[in-house]
Amino acid sequence: MNQTTTLSNTAPTRHGHLAKEWCGKRLPLQVLQSQRGYYVGTADDEGPVSRESEEYFRTDELARQALQDGNWTQKQEP
Repeated sequence: MNQTTTLSNTAPTRHGHLAKEWCGKRLPLQVLQSQRGYYVGTADDEGPVSRESEEYFRTDELARQALQDGNWTQKQEP
């Protein structure tokens, strides 16, 4: 199992499409990390819920900038 941790504590105004559609949870987008890299996703108190971005980013900073600028691709399916 991949361990994922939250790296950005900023409160984004957008919410995860996949988290809502597939899990019925309205969760804010945030930057998360897995073994493959940093990504835009959602998490709740129990851990990661969805990976929303197609992309993985090399650094936390690149992922946070992509989230802020809207410069990432929304996955359509989990």
